[in-house]
Amino acid sequence: MQEVPDLLACEECDAVHRRPTLGRNEVAFCSCCGAELERDMSAYHTSVLPLAVASLFMYVIANVFPIVEMELQGIASRTTLIGSVFFLNSEGMPFVASLVLATTVLFPLLQLLALIYLLVAVTRSGYHPAFNLLTRLLQTVRPWGMVEVFLLGVIVALVKLTDMATVVPGVALWAFGALTILLAAVSSFNPRYIWRIALLKQA
Repeated sequence: MQEVPDLLACEECDAVHRRPTLGRNEVAFCSCCGAELERDMSAYHTSVLPLAVASLFMYVIANVFPIVEMELQGIASRTTLIGSVFFLNSEGMPFVASLVLATTVLFPLLQLLALIYLLVAVTRSGYHPAFNLLTRLLQTVRPWGMVEVFLLGVIVALVKLTDMATVVPGVALWAFGALTILLAAVSSFNPRYIWRIALLKQA
């Protein structure tokens, strides 16, 4: 198989295009299906890395502090995300507890740690032997991070509980809101561009 560096194939429709020369922050789209072909990467990782670090801080706050505090008939209770996982498991719902643990704790953490490591490594040394494994891991866990679904479920539950108890949103709930916005911005970064950044660093 012969590599043709001047040609670029669309990932969506396989149409072949001549690789464009892009200016700063320019994006090239496929003329057949409109999918993104190429993006200028000269300063892209410098804006994604701070967002990823900020997301990690929000993630820690969201998992350490209580999500909500409820008071019912003079009895106050509060819980964290991990606490809710243990509660679901103790109530005989281990499958639901495992889903919450995976989609709101483990997968978002893996996504952020892998992305931060890749961006820092490519900034310092260009290509790294772990790029292939970590990029595949990032692509695999990204669809399973469902922080926004969890946040929506919590908000719906709080609205329904306001008629029965006094509900006070905790610090973690606000952190989850910020984390959802930050993750949406971070998820717009396509991990395949890390390879392009590495090639630019080596050039």
